[in-house]
Amino acid sequence: NDVFPNVQTFGADTAAEQGSHFFTNVVSESSANPRMLIIHEVMGRDSGYLTAATSRKYHDSLKKATFVSGLTTTAKSRDIHAVWIPEIKIDIAAEGARLKKVMDDNGCVNVFLSEGAGVNDIIAELEANGEEVPRDAFGHVSLAKINPGVYFSKRLATLVGAEKTLVQKSGYFARSAASNTFDRKLIKDCAEEGVKSAIAGVSGCMGQDEDKEGTPIRAIEFERIKGGKHFDTSVDWFKTLLKEIGQN
Repeated sequence: NDVFPNVQTFGADTAAEQGSHFFTNVVSESSANPRMLIIHEVMGRDSGYLTAATSRKYHDSLKKATFVSGLTTTAKSRDIHAVWIPEIKIDIAAEGARLKKVMDDNGCVNVFLSEGAGVNDIIAELEANGEEVPRDAFGHVSLAKINPGVYFSKRLATLVGAEKTLVQKSGYFARSAASNTFDRKLIKDCAEEGVKSAIAGVSGCMGQDEDKEGTPIRAIEFERIKGGKHFDTSVDWFKTLLKEIGQN
């Protein structure tokens, strides 16, 4: 969901829903070993929207779940303990200290990490060590080669005293899923408006135009379309999420 000036891109809500489903299964591994650290790496090079939205859906799903008292698996042990995205600087030392207590209290730590989070810090460390920063043909840093999930899992594992670490990526699982109800309606509404625009001879990218009053679905002028849209971390639901998981 990182395209200007679209309010919502096709598939973003589906991907968040599927990422939540993915972690619902993966998190069960937290009970397989004492002091388990799980990093859930979510798609998002420059935008943390998908990681935030996936976190929100997963966190909210736990509020509807029932847990039997007296067992080691609890709402707290299955919840998210940190959400790391490109728009928020990661203070690994401070987060390590906070999450060390979570590990001591619950026997596990679960982190949702955007694949582009902390990349600048990783680059700075590589360059300081005289190492070459791998880039693709377009000059973009190769995330697959610097592997932020593995990088942060190693750093955090030491800080929280993890005995086992698991890094799981939900990208292919989430993006290959069939559209959910929300996205099917969005696609239908955009397609209907697109036909009207085509008959009228109006070209553009169909979507909700956030720069127009009421964010109407319309043929957005191609010259206004561009990527690199960052997630707005000031939205109420995200601030509430961070507060509820103890990351303020």
